[in-house]
Amino acid sequence: MTLKYRFPEGFWWGSATSATQMEGAAFEGGKGWNIWDYWYSREPDRFFEGVGPEETSDFYHRYKEDIRRMKEIGHNTFRFSISWSRLIPDGDGAVNEEAVTFYSNVIDELLSQGIEPFVNLFHFDMPMEMQKIGGWENRYVTDAYTAFAKECFERFGDRVSTWFTFNEPIVPVEGGYLYDFHYPNVVDFKRAAQVAYHTIIAHAKAVQVFRSFSMPEAKIGIILNLTPSYPRSNNPADLRASRIADLFFNRSFLDPAVKGEFPQELLEILEEHGQLPETKEGDSSLIRENTADMLGVNYYQPRRVKAKEHLPNPYGPFMMDWFFDMYEMPGRKMNPYRGWEIYEKGIYDIMMNLKENYGNIESFVSENGMGVQNEERFLENGQIQDDYRIDFIKGHLKWLHQAIQEGANAKGYHLWSFMDNWSWMNAYKNRYGFFAVDLDTKERTAKKSAAWFKETAQNNGFS
Repeated sequence: MTLKYRFPEGFWWGSATSATQMEGAAFEGGKGWNIWDYWYSREPDRFFEGVGPEETSDFYHRYKEDIRRMKEIGHNTFRFSISWSRLIPDGDGAVNEEAVTFYSNVIDELLSQGIEPFVNLFHFDMPMEMQKIGGWENRYVTDAYTAFAKECFERFGDRVSTWFTFNEPIVPVEGGYLYDFHYPNVVDFKRAAQVAYHTIIAHAKAVQVFRSFSMPEAKIGIILNLTPSYPRSNNPADLRASRIADLFFNRSFLDPAVKGEFPQELLEILEEHGQLPETKEGDSSLIRENTADMLGVNYYQPRRVKAKEHLPNPYGPFMMDWFFDMYEMPGRKMNPYRGWEIYEKGIYDIMMNLKENYGNIESFVSENGMGVQNEERFLENGQIQDDYRIDFIKGHLKWLHQAIQEGANAKGYHLWSFMDNWSWMNAYKNRYGFFAVDLDTKERTAKKSAAWFKETAQNNGFS
């Protein structure tokens, strides 16, 4: 059959999720508390409809049937994360053997179904015992994380050859230390900068340890939400706003992870405003020598910015948005359910940027997806008719295909997510999965998009 959009041989078709968002069993199997367990116990009303991380989608007990379903809908790869507080309940110290058994079983089950496991080591889920001593603000935590990473490589490295140190590391910086949507709900840029810096140190240390193992086929990368920052216009003031937004949100992690150094202009801005983090001698060579082998790219929506309309409040805290305002482009296409713009070409622009400015590093779309509220209104004959999701995926795959045609080193596409899962403060407000999850019974039901994805994966493309 002739396909208009055929992808390269060996293309990765699959989906992604994280431990806290889908495992459940938050207080079972010897798991320690993480910041989400703790925050929810303190302020449950800040979570949509009061739903916390205790049960979520119950992958912990249902992983076998879920992995079987992944196979049925054409997955050849699947990304999940290992919960640090499940494997090492206090963040450092004793390993929880029940967790080792669980993750070992998940990996074995994936492999037995012909699905390659992609394993991520940190997805917003700091162990509470580590947060009590400062989380990423405390340099000691980077060593505890490195010990956790080493434990994972030792225990699972014989079967896992694709690893990631972090998922969207900018998000805990923004959420936990600037904009109040993650615990510890701090608003302090200097502390945010320290958290970001230590995250990069932790990444480099984990890469260094990884390379000390003899795993010749294995690769280690990082997953970044590389939302492009588009200027309102070509006016120099708008272009500057977009450049600085890109420095803060993207290049702060992309440059050190791939090029081994921070952008000079970013360092100058932070220095000018007295916001530089504390560093140690030897850090720059550690970062330079331990860059990522590959990159996961998460993309949902564009960021559009313009020059500031007003001067920042001189009495307010230093913030990234001292340098730009968000811009709502007239006529933009929207996901009305999530309040996010849909701009499929963004995926192409990211891949071209990686090709032209980042050595065409091996990459893949590690997350892309469409969250929709009250999906049951699209129920017909027992199935959610999520044509909007199929159109969303198709639109992004067309642009990804175009980037590959033009030489981008993009190897795959993962949807967020395999099944509806718990989205932090939003809980189950917006549904993202190929499979619907009934929160009371935990029953999974395939949506229309699951069948479409199966056909696309089997054909390695679509018309």
